[in-house]
Amino acid sequence: MPDARLTLPEYEALVEQSPILIWRANTEALCDYFNDRWLSFRGRSMEQEYGNGWAEGVHPDDFERCLKIYLDNFEARKAFEMEYRLMRHDGEYRWIFDRGVPFNDNDAKFAGFIGSCIDITDRVEAQEALRARLENEIKTLKGIMPICGYCKKIRDDKEIWQHLETYISEHTDALFTHGVCPNCMAEQMGKMQKTD
Repeated sequence: MPDARLTLPEYEALVEQSPILIWRANTEALCDYFNDRWLSFRGRSMEQEYGNGWAEGVHPDDFERCLKIYLDNFEARKAFEMEYRLMRHDGEYRWIFDRGVPFNDNDAKFAGFIGSCIDITDRVEAQEALRARLENEIKTLKGIMPICGYCKKIRDDKEIWQHLETYISEHTDALFTHGVCPNCMAEQMGKMQKTD
């Protein structure tokens, strides 16, 4: 089997051209490296992102939580995962999934953290759309619905009386199959026996 170890130029190309954002922090929790993908995503230079400069791009609503997770795990030297919004080069905030892990130097001494990030905005937006849809469906079904005490039809918001099955089919993804409950079966059988 051929030697699978990478040469230094191969390693550098792998890190720089990786499809993920990569960062590194030193033992003081200050970021001292970002790969080209990170810098392109942010539209900023290494000097601008260096230290805590990268944190300028974290959404204000996520900043305190993000910083606490980062520093608490850094101090404990534990791997962490977090999601937060980070400003892209065009000024749009994108949801980022960030995973950081401690690493050691050649003498097996703690040397800081290395992290990787991926843009999960599409997933977050899809989950939010699904949540909103479910909430809307629950709201629709949760409201008071006028129902006829005799025929059991429901009056919709356009004042149209519909069969229960029709109304629920139009407002949910529920499917119906028909059957006869034991009480109705006994009642109907009794009626049929009386007519024989």
